[in-house]
Amino acid sequence: MSDIKEAASTAGGTQDEEQSASLKLFVVLSKAYKSLMDHAVKDMKSHGLASAEFMVLEVLYHRTRIPLQQIGEKILVTSGSITYNIDKLEKRGLLKRVPCSEDRRVTYAEITDAGRELFDDIFPRHVSSIHSLMSGLNQEEKSQAIQLLKKLGKGV
Repeated sequence: MSDIKEAASTAGGTQDEEQSASLKLFVVLSKAYKSLMDHAVKDMKSHGLASAEFMVLEVLYHRTRIPLQQIGEKILVTSGSITYNIDKLEKRGLLKRVPCSEDRRVTYAEITDAGRELFDDIFPRHVSSIHSLMSGLNQEEKSQAIQLLKKLGKGV
């Protein structure tokens, strides 16, 4: 019995075609996400960074400085996790905290020269790794997937 049919029968009855297709899409997306993230996390770890650390540095690499409060929104992790990862990256000298001169409540995270140098080295390799993961799709399919996933995300 397929995963979908098993899930449908477990749910207490036969699903109509649309519900079954929705469930199948959810399962396929979940499995694809897990597979892609497993590879991406492995790549990040190969550069000596946990995934949240990598994502924090990536945001700062492209924006240089950002309020600590906004980092969690950019990388979708909790504020406690952000603080923990900021502390670790700061201890390694990859970023620094900078107080805002206009608002004492705001503290910025800013990538250091060492952080920028590290990312100058690893980011192109990370992009290449992600590109390899997506190599099963041609450019048109990637564009279609982006549009469909954006549409799906707006419906939530």
